[in-house]
Amino acid sequence: MAATPTPRPKLADPGAGSNPAVAALAGLQLPLPLAVAYSGGADSTTLLIAAAARWPGQVRAIHVHHGLQDAADRFEAHCRGTCAAIGVPLQVRHVNARNAPGESPEDAARNARYGALARSARDEGVQAVMLGQHADDQVETLLLALSRGAGLPGLAAMPPVFQREGMLFVRPLLAIGARAIREWIADKGVPVVEDPSNADTGFTRNRIRHLLLPALEQAFPHYRETFGRSSRHAAQAQELLESVAAEDLARMGGIPAVTALQMLSRARQANVLRHWLKTAHAASASAAQLDELLDQVADCTTRGHKIRIKVGNGLVERQGERLQYLDVGVGGAP
Repeated sequence: MAATPTPRPKLADPGAGSNPAVAALAGLQLPLPLAVAYSGGADSTTLLIAAAARWPGQVRAIHVHHGLQDAADRFEAHCRGTCAAIGVPLQVRHVNARNAPGESPEDAARNARYGALARSARDEGVQAVMLGQHADDQVETLLLALSRGAGLPGLAAMPPVFQREGMLFVRPLLAIGARAIREWIADKGVPVVEDPSNADTGFTRNRIRHLLLPALEQAFPHYRETFGRSSRHAAQAQELLESVAAEDLARMGGIPAVTALQMLSRARQANVLRHWLKTAHAASASAAQLDELLDQVADCTTRGHKIRIKVGNGLVERQGERLQYLDVGVGGAP
């Protein structure tokens, strides 16, 4: 029995000025060609239609098939139909997004998605990938960070531009609320898919979306703008801290030195150690681990004082005047 062909969706005029993403892309200058990470949902559909109008013939779509839901094949079929209807080439990338022991399902899916997007973009000769996260997503990310007691990097939420796996990623819709996107989609009758997991309040982000954001809307109608401004302030402050940390580390020859650290304030020591762990070793210390490391540095009054503290998946040790980070392999051996 022949398979039923996927119906071509009815699509709004891609150049319709009422599309909220059109204004967001109007002054954006990006290397071409570029791609849109396309899930088939309202956000990425709105972005894809606007991008195809802004850069005719220069836009590709990339759909990541996670295989985590029964509806995944239906999502792919929908994306193929939409891209065919608006004349945008589509690449589908299948990934294994199962989480490893000790890894959250959300982190596993996110890491798999970004890796697939970067690889697919390179395969297509694409130099930048646009993502459809919007102002509501940014608020959810900020509230998640607050709930976890995050520092400035977490409070900065999602950057509008970043690099990952050698690929440039851009989020042009961070100033646009979800309501404007969904109202445009509904008004134009553009078909989209709905991820059933978005309704599952077992996920913290979904509880924020369905329970907290409506309450914030009532209490603070302009919370998207003000929260977004706070995240931008946090990002600026974090950029300044990283600049100071880079200068401090450079004065130590690129590797933390005990005596040089002791000449800095405790806050500045913490800043340079975080920077060193992140940039040199892709490691992150918990608050407790960092406090213990700082205490040990303060106690180094003799050359024989040893330091050996677990940080992330490795160990920070003292070797003479310097600190070193050892990755720990199978069985705990560096």
